[in-house]
Amino acid sequence: MTMAAAPFEPHEVLNQPPPLVDYDLFGTDLALKEAVVREGGAWALDELGTFGRKLGRAETIEAGRLANAYPPVPRLFDRYGRRIDEVEFHPAWHELMGLAIGEGLHTRPWAEPRPGAHVARAAGVIMMVQIEAGVQCPTTMTYGVVPALKKAPDLAAEWLPRLYSRQYDKRLIPASQKTGVLMGMGMTEKQGGSDLRANLTRAVPQGGAGAFRLDGHKWFFSAPMCDAFLVLAQAPGGLSCFFLPRFLPDGSRNAIHVQRLKDKLGNKSNASSEVEFHGAAAWLVGEEGRGVPTIIEMGNYTRLDCALGSTGLMRQAVAQAGHHAAHRSAFQKRLIDQPLMTNVLADLAIESEAATALVLRLARAYDRQDDAAETAFRRMLTPATKYWICKRGPALGAEAMEVLGGNGYVEEAIMARLYRELPLNSIWEGSGNVMCLDVLRALAKTPEALDVALAEIKAARGADRRLDAHVAALTDEIARDGFQESQARRLVERLVLALQGALLVRFSDAAVADGFCASRLAGAQSGAFGTLPQGVDLRAIAERGRPAL
Repeated sequence: MTMAAAPFEPHEVLNQPPPLVDYDLFGTDLALKEAVVREGGAWALDELGTFGRKLGRAETIEAGRLANAYPPVPRLFDRYGRRIDEVEFHPAWHELMGLAIGEGLHTRPWAEPRPGAHVARAAGVIMMVQIEAGVQCPTTMTYGVVPALKKAPDLAAEWLPRLYSRQYDKRLIPASQKTGVLMGMGMTEKQGGSDLRANLTRAVPQGGAGAFRLDGHKWFFSAPMCDAFLVLAQAPGGLSCFFLPRFLPDGSRNAIHVQRLKDKLGNKSNASSEVEFHGAAAWLVGEEGRGVPTIIEMGNYTRLDCALGSTGLMRQAVAQAGHHAAHRSAFQKRLIDQPLMTNVLADLAIESEAATALVLRLARAYDRQDDAAETAFRRMLTPATKYWICKRGPALGAEAMEVLGGNGYVEEAIMARLYRELPLNSIWEGSGNVMCLDVLRALAKTPEALDVALAEIKAARGADRRLDAHVAALTDEIARDGFQESQARRLVERLVLALQGALLVRFSDAAVADGFCASRLAGAQSGAFGTLPQGVDLRAIAERGRPAL
């Protein structure tokens, strides 16, 4: 008697990877752990591990999804028609903000200064954005505002203790009544974009003591739910920086009127707005007519965070791709065991590790505030690092998504969110051309910055012939052609690649360093990922890059 075949169960799920949840973002990222120790943050290993495990919990990852699925909505008026200019967020957003602020990602290096504080914070930011990048905007702006706010001692004395608090207080009430506050900034206007001196918002003095009234608009006013902002406006003495609170000293609301929220490609959980000022009260920060230099001090820190953000997003894309390939089979083999896929995964992992090494080295320069050489290095390297890492991010995100195939292209997967998020950091705080031109300005004003960079690179001299050849060609090109504006992107790319190569050759896994030099420096890379040449230990690199659970 013939037995009937068991019926096919169409809803039985086969050959799908388990969700990447309940894991330690820090403990499974070897490149990040090594860089934290190397750059002076070893004292923070335990707390970073704790933070990495909190972020990797299934419920935290779900909060990231919910914050994007239910983005903020404006409530401009109450039921009686009074202006309230509020923004409502899903509870998941507040949960994630609580994690970021509780970890001190907004002001810890200022509130609790110690060697390696900026490095430890950088590692926390890299992990936080992997779960949800939207919270980075208010966190980053608060981090960057502290040095600028110190130029107004009276305001600093009142506001810095509030900013240093690790209590996230979502209430829209006067700052004096809150357990913790956040700050944003507003520079961009419709007609100006990166050309800040084209700003038209006007500031009229109001009876001394640095008080002014502002009338005008901001075309991009990020995180309008913050408690105060630094903004640029045209005062009688020229373009100046002003402190603009949400509430006035008497407890009434300031005349900051939200017009709408931006409907963005990504960064959905974060509110970005257009606002108008109708006689809004503000106070001068720094010298009148020196608004750009004052607020650019804030911009240096926010640019650092753009590079950190892209580094974190790339890391999560690599983690998702490696995890998928380790559990998914095709043609009787796991994807990770198939040579061409191994090449792709290894190439992605190299890019991610090179970014991690560079941004943590840059963070160390921020820890050395009193070192003149490191200050010059930081001034040049910040825009250079932001340019290159933020340019590499979208290409990496697209390739990592392809590893997952159709599973990566649907909105249920985090890959789609990462892909939409990655271009933003290249636009925020100055686009690619602005960054490269800023590198040229830094090299012209502080020539010693190039000497520091070359000394850092030449510390790896003799360790890899391909790196040596790249550096020799770079220095010859600079000596021959100088710093030409039309060649700024080429110069910055080659300089950053040399720095990344030197860091990897000196400190990283040998296979990763070999793969980087063979592809990025020796001309073997075609531009597509997955083109590492023969002789590179693809499997070792791919295994190092994936979160082995």
